[in-house]
Order: sequence, then structure tokens, then C-alpha cells
Amino acid sequence: MPVDYLQKILTAKVYDVAVETPLELAPALSKRLGNRVLLKREDTQPVFSFKLRGAYNKMAHMSAAERARGVIAASAGNHAQGVALAAQRLGCTATIVMPVTTPQIKIAAVEARGARVVLHGDSYSDAYAKAQAMQKTSGATFVHPYDDPDVIAGQGTIGMEILRQWQAPLDAIFVAIGGGGLVSGVGAYVKRVRPEVKVIGVQPEDSDAMAQSLRLGRRVTLAHVGLFADGVAVKQVGKETFRLARRYVDDIVIVDTDAICAALKDVFEDTRAILEPAGALAVAGVKAWVEKRGTKGRTYAAIACGANMNFDRLRFVAERAELGEQREAILAVTIPERPGSFREFCALLGKRSVTEFNYRYADPKVAHLFVGIEVANRRETDELLAALKRARIDAYDLSDNEMAKLHVRHLVGGHAPAAEHEILYRFEFPERPGALMRFLDSMSAGWNISLFHYRNHGADYGRVLVGMQVPPRDSAQFRRFLDRLGYDYVDESANPAYRMFLGG
Repeated sequence: MPVDYLQKILTAKVYDVAVETPLELAPALSKRLGNRVLLKREDTQPVFSFKLRGAYNKMAHMSAAERARGVIAASAGNHAQGVALAAQRLGCTATIVMPVTTPQIKIAAVEARGARVVLHGDSYSDAYAKAQAMQKTSGATFVHPYDDPDVIAGQGTIGMEILRQWQAPLDAIFVAIGGGGLVSGVGAYVKRVRPEVKVIGVQPEDSDAMAQSLRLGRRVTLAHVGLFADGVAVKQVGKETFRLARRYVDDIVIVDTDAICAALKDVFEDTRAILEPAGALAVAGVKAWVEKRGTKGRTYAAIACGANMNFDRLRFVAERAELGEQREAILAVTIPERPGSFREFCALLGKRSVTEFNYRYADPKVAHLFVGIEVANRRETDELLAALKRARIDAYDLSDNEMAKLHVRHLVGGHAPAAEHEILYRFEFPERPGALMRFLDSMSAGWNISLFHYRNHGADYGRVLVGMQVPPRDSAQFRRFLDRLGYDYVDESANPAYRMFLGG
């Protein structure tokens, strides 16, 4: 029998623990975009996330006998806190399996609610498999974070609140998508009550399982997911959420890490609240939508769905927010190595502020500069590049070059002409004890490390740039090493930032 989601949402049991969160205007962001942007402040819930709605609704509808056996769940953090709070309120035991990469702030919050935490694996998928195995032996009831009608209905109460709080014209509601529970619930309600309102999903470019699934017409499983927006790092969306998304989601916007960081800053400037990356996804989606379509005078609601942010991660966010707003340009510039050439270059910059400047003598004829420059937008960057070209100064825009932003800016000035057969790879791995040693132990003793850069960015995954001297005869062995290692990697040997500043 088909599920009547309108009825389930209208009769959902969420307000024993959840609050009706405010729908607030973001004045500065609205003015800058030329559209009215409303923030649905789910970050103000008791567990700083919307997830307690679905978790409590599911558990409140369980029988007393089911609750007596306890519950078990798998979660990257926010669902875990919702389950823990619901169990505490309903008087049952809860076990939560969380990935090893889960921020400590979320682990501590779950344990503070009296739940038992089991850490397993590097992703939600790993934790889910472990929780399923534990459920079979324990007899506890599994509380799914998204692929369950009661959970979906609990999240759908957010859509109900938005339409009740804003009865004027509303063009679209932007919703972060991980497994799809939130967007399914919101879509199921909104499309029944006010079908003219668009429901727009937002996903990170490195965790876009729903977007790929909708495009192909079937659920796909991602080989890897990015961990920056850990709250939506899901390799495969749910069966029921996929079915509902196909029916109710009008479009999906894909954003990158820099755009998420810029959205975090936007929300902070308007509210003084610090969202987590997944919590700011919807805001990043609004900005991308407006930029692509050039809309003016529209009204958009963005669900600020979580605020469980590790404080240390703010360092990375602050560093990347200006790039996400396209208010900083990163350029590689080549000028003649002669007196006065640097002054001539600075004169071309005019009154623009220089945010970063790296240089080291390496060649008697030319100098390579790594320069960060404050700009108003991408158009100003293009105009600056054109001016440099007219002055016969070679300049290369590195603003979208991930290796340059993560590593090269901290390494500039390291040409190594003696590093024969050097190749350059960028690796990403879970930030956990032993990960770096595992990498080093897997390397052949015959390969010399000629360049190495690691910097703690306050994230839950480590990023390392490695130069290795691998003779051509070892190419096959090197490929086997990459496969055996199992970390995400990118071959950066042809990256222009490497060639100009670090290569032999």
C-alpha cells in the first residue's frame, strides 16, 4: 500500500524534542544577490541539526516491545545525536556506529546523551555495514538515517513549517542532499500543498550520488566520497528517497568546497552563526543558482540544516572562503629577472591589495612569482590577466587549481633540477592514527621521496603532496603500489604550478 506522506507528515511526532525553528531573512546576502534569501534555522535545534526530527518520529512510532530491545544506528554524526536524544527521552538504550573520521565534537555529543558509540570504518557505508551486522546479533531495532518512511516524514515537517511561516510567493526551497531523507520529506509535503514552489537539491561535487542517480535513472554507488561536508558523504542514496526524489525534486545544484566555505562565511556575516559544511550547502546552492540564471527579485528559502562544526576546521574555511567568493585570485606570474621588473609588475596591479606573495631566485633570466590578489569578482581577474598580457607578462590563473591552493602556496621556491625521474602525486586519506605511516610503509625502498608537503587543515582527512623519483622501468610496480594503497590520488606531474615553481 502506498505511503501517504502528507498524512504522515501532518501526524508526525517531532515536537516532544524538536522546536519550530525560525525562518529568517539573510539581509546582507539578499542585498548582494538581488533576491530575498530566507534561512530555515535548523542549526538552532537542541542537537544543532534537523536530524532529531526523523529519528524521534521513527522511535516514537515503535512499539514498547521494540524500544525495550534498544535501537542501533549508523551515522556520520547528526543522525547519531538525534537517535541518542530520542533514546534518552523515550527511555531506551542506543548504540551508534560512527566512522573513525567523525569529528570529535559529534562523538562527544552522542556520548553525552548516554548512547554507546562504536567507531568503525572510514565512511558512512563502512559504519552502516557494521551496524547491520550488530543488529542481527543484538535484536535491536535499526533506525535508518534517511531511507525510512517515518524518518522521511519527520524531516518533512520542515517543509510544513516553511510554508506556514512564509505564505507570500516563494520561488524555491534549497535543500542539502546526502542520502535524500530531508529533500524527500520536504518535497513530499511542498509538492502536495504548493506545487508551484521548486524543490532544489544541493550536493558537493565529490559526494553527488543523488545527482548521478537521477541523471542515469538508477541508484549508483560512488567509489569514493569527499569528507569535507561529512554530513552528506553518502556513497549510495536510499531506495525510497530515490523514488521520492525522482518525483518531487525539480533540479540539483552541484557546488565545490570553495563555494561551501564562502557560504559558511555568508551565513556567519548575517547571523553570527557558524554552520557545518553540510549545513551551508543549501546557501551555496542558492548563490550558484542565482549566478547561473541571473535572477532578480525572487524569494528563495535555504535550509541551514546543521552546525556541528569542529573549531579547528575554521582555519581551512577562512583560507578558502575568499576564493569561493571569487574575491581572491591566485596567479603564477613570470617576469624578467632584472632590476625594476618587480616594480613594473606591481604598478600593473594598481591599488589592488596583495594577499600573498611568494618568490625565490631560481633562474638568471626569469622569475616565477606566486601571487594572491584581492579582486571584486572573476571578471576583475580576467581584466587583470588581460592587462598583464598586454604588458607582455606571462600570467596563469591558478584560482581553480586545487594543488596550488592546498600545497604549492606553502612550498614555492623549491626547484630541484637534480631530482631525476620525479613524478608528483596528490593523496587524500582519512586523518587517523597510522595513516601516514601506512603510506610510507607501502612505498618501495628504491623510490626516493624528493618532495613532501602535508599541512593539517583542521579537516577529518589528510592531504599530502609527494614527489617521488620513480624510474620508468618501475612504472608497473608503481601502479600496483597505488592500487594496493587504496587512497584517493591525483597525478599532478603535468600541473603548471608544479612545472613553474617546483619541478626540475
